[in-house]
Amino acid sequence: MRARYRLPLTVTAGVAATAAAGLVYAAGFEARSFRLRRVTVPVLPPGMDDLRVLQVSDIHMVCGQRKKRAWLQRLAGLRPDFVVNTGDNLSDTEAVPELLDALGPLMDFPGVYVFGSNDYYGPRFRNPGRYLVEKVQGRHGLNGNAPVVGAVHNPWEGIKDAFDAAGWVDLTNTRGRLKLPQADLAFTGLDDPHIKRDRYERVAGGPDASADFSLGVVHAPYLRVLDAFAADGYELLLAGHTHGGQLCVPFYGALVTNCDIDPDRVKGLSTHTAGGHTSYLHVSAGCGTNRYTPVRFACPPEATLLTLTARPA
Repeated sequence: MRARYRLPLTVTAGVAATAAAGLVYAAGFEARSFRLRRVTVPVLPPGMDDLRVLQVSDIHMVCGQRKKRAWLQRLAGLRPDFVVNTGDNLSDTEAVPELLDALGPLMDFPGVYVFGSNDYYGPRFRNPGRYLVEKVQGRHGLNGNAPVVGAVHNPWEGIKDAFDAAGWVDLTNTRGRLKLPQADLAFTGLDDPHIKRDRYERVAGGPDASADFSLGVVHAPYLRVLDAFAADGYELLLAGHTHGGQLCVPFYGALVTNCDIDPDRVKGLSTHTAGGHTSYLHVSAGCGTNRYTPVRFACPPEATLLTLTARPA
């Protein structure tokens, strides 16, 4: 007769209790433990004055998120020279008024923006394990997966109208300009590569030689986009989308990135080389989550204050 081996009841109960405690921590504390990351990037032309850039990304606003709204409003106290919003502002079709209330103080500053898939489409529940499967199979978003059927359309037009009215520059597959008191800045932006809306051929050609400094902006840091920007000679690229991995392993890092960038560059400052040119890349871990997976572990929600300084002569 084959022997049966079972874990002792105390061990089973201990594992279950640990898992439950981790879930409570990830959803009840860390997902609401907002942080400000500060980064210095030596990319400006020699002799140019420093610029302070506030990057906000992946807000995924849901109605009733009062703590997130208050935290975003307080970021205006940093008084950045300009703001970059790298998309995925919504996770609730009814949350546009609360999103605009949260960003209202920041819209008093110059800014630019691109949209992500969750600005256009409402969230859907997904088994988190599918992200691991897609990573193994090399499929991400619409890049290898079948088109989404029956998607809920978000009221993104109201967000665009408010951003435009505040003077923020729409960088959807186009170029834009911000003329600040201390600098004339040029931007090149793309629509979301995660859902194949990027059209780099419309903006190709490299930095604007008539500006003091040019940078690239996109929601999802897919390699084809980073390659194009870097090969064209941009010194700095800003992106979001990855949530920093969202559920990370302490002392190891992210397991998935939800795109084809490697986990070592899932958040923070790194570099990207293509066509013989190396660009700085900053990927924001964002400050929200999909409303159906409202958890973070070893990856707190964040915004980033980047101080751009002059590179060595």
